Amino acid sequence: MRRKLLAVAVPPLAVCRYGCASRCAAPIGVFWVTGIVSMIYAFYGGPTGVETLSWGTFGLGIALWTIAVVWALDTIRGVDQDQADPGCTHHNSNLCSIVRPRGHDSDPFDEVRKLKNS
Repeated sequence: MRRKLLAVAVPPLAVCRYGCASRCAAPIGVFWVTGIVSMIYAFYGGPTGVETLSWGTFGLGIALWTIAVVWALDTIRGVDQDQADPGCTHHNSNLCSIVRPRGHDSDPFDEVRKLKNS
């Protein structure tokens, strides 16, 4: 429950703490901060400079925040699935279904050593 609440409130922090910070925290942070800036800018009339709240700009901010939250929750769930099945035996993870290990691939360093010793 704490992970979901943190992902809704501060998505980049949730990804840094419970997820894959090296891959996803920066873009999630960009969406989140842009959503906040868009919502604040909406109170100042938005890009059209209206005297009241710019609902289109406010809606854009909500949409960007929602994208950041969904992305953070998906990242946290993917990391949990990867940790539950580290050998990718059940293929429950998105990463396991995309990247499958191949036993017939040769080691690139063996190829270099063969060329060097020839």
